[in-house]
Formats: sequence, C-alpha cells, structure tokens
Amino acid sequence: MISTKFSVLAVAGLLAIGTVAAMAQDAFTPPATPEEAVTQRQALMREDGGILRQAGNLTGAEAVAALTKLRDNYSHIPALFPEGSIVGESEALPAIWENFDAFTAITEVGVAAAESGIAAAEAGDAAAYAAALQTIGGTCGQCHQQFRS
Repeated sequence: MISTKFSVLAVAGLLAIGTVAAMAQDAFTPPATPEEAVTQRQALMREDGGILRQAGNLTGAEAVAALTKLRDNYSHIPALFPEGSIVGESEALPAIWENFDAFTAITEVGVAAAESGIAAAEAGDAAAYAAALQTIGGTCGQCHQQFRS
C-alpha cells in the first residue's frame, strides 16, 4: 500500500514538473524599452527565419517542436512592437501603429497556421504540414511588404 501511494505521488510530481517545464519553455518577457523591443523582435525574426529554412526537412517530434516555437514567437510579435519603438536599427514602418489591427491579423494567421502544422506533424500528414509552412512563410512576406522599410 505504501509503495502504491509513493508511486502515485511520484507520478503526480513528475507530471507537475513536466507541466511547469512546458510552461517555462515559452517564458516571454515583454520589452521594457523601445531599444529592447527592437533587439528582441530582430532576434525573434532571425530565429523564425532559421526555423523556416529548416522546417521543411523535419518530421515527427522535430517538426512539432519547430512549429511550436514558431507559434509561440508569432503570438509574441504584437508585444514586441510597442508604440514609439522605431529607434536605432529598427526597420519598422509607422504603418504598423496606423493599422495595428491589420498587423496583428497577420500574426494571428501565422499562429493558426502553426497550430495546423503542429497537428499535421503529429498526424504524419506531410502535405498539410507543408501547406502550413507555406502559409507561415507567406505571412512573413506579407508583413514585411506592408510594415517594414
């Protein structure tokens, strides 16, 4: 009986640790200054570009991990563009804040496509996974054409 209780507690503890670790993986801290916003968003965009360049060659858990990171990154993009953050080496155009709803709509399409890609990768559906990647890449281009100098 003691062994069974210990096993149940051990499993519960491991599940709790796993949940905390999963939540901590996407620990996001919004930028405190305009300069920090520029630095964070440029790093995020470079990371996303690198992931997208490799993602077409991934399958299974690696594909899921790549699209999970893209989904998380896309969900943080609006927070990385606080008003007044065209400083330093920023390539952001004022059009972002003039039409913030259109800007965030593009990121929402990216989040949804990443979610679809995650489901496709988990199901082993290569065609749906490729379509999700194409949609995500399209959102990058669309955003850069409208909102980047």
